[in-house]
Amino acid sequence: MSTSPAAPSALGPATRLPRFTRAERWIHRSVGLLFTICLVTAAMLSTPFVSELVGRRFIVSRIHIVCGLLLPLPILLGLLLSAAFRDDVRRLNRFTPRDWRWLRAKDRRSGRIPVGKFNAGQKLNAAFVLGTILVLLATGVIMWQNEWWPVAWRTGATFVHDWTALGILVVILGHLFMASRDSEARTGMREGDVDRTWAAREHGSWAAEIEAEAESSAAALRTPPGA
Repeated sequence: MSTSPAAPSALGPATRLPRFTRAERWIHRSVGLLFTICLVTAAMLSTPFVSELVGRRFIVSRIHIVCGLLLPLPILLGLLLSAAFRDDVRRLNRFTPRDWRWLRAKDRRSGRIPVGKFNAGQKLNAAFVLGTILVLLATGVIMWQNEWWPVAWRTGATFVHDWTALGILVVILGHLFMASRDSEARTGMREGDVDRTWAAREHGSWAAEIEAEAESSAAALRTPPGA
């Protein structure tokens, strides 16, 4: 098991590292809430037993449509307004040889492979969720405005929409299961910072990066003006 790459000197007595900004946390919560509403209303619409219990199918359908159309909005606002979110998107979009090694490793949580802010599993999850949003949005619009499209398109859209929704449900349940096993990861998304020891073990390269930035800032403060 590797030791922490982040020496305690640069950050002084601090024991926690900043991980997610408030904007990033709200984007995550907003997407999660919209997905939850979409999945619950979909169950109400597609499961006969549940549909009979709930009733008011028209209202449920409209809630499902509105939340589906709003699903990309938090991401788009984040890209437009949050530099930290844009930086995280770039990190998620960068798959490195170290990520492949992490995927193949059996002792992923040992810290032996120091990954960046996001590990390979998180990158794959983000890519799948984004792709799912686009697929569900496109097929949902075809199902909603069905008079615009030929029958073959409407039939195909319904099939793809239903199976994609089932796939994202499985992925979300897996995501929640993984989160339930890591209290510090949940704290990072809930409060914005994480324990330094956890960061060094789970995301060693990122912890070292934060340490280097802190050391650089401290050195700049120690340098006299005009030196």
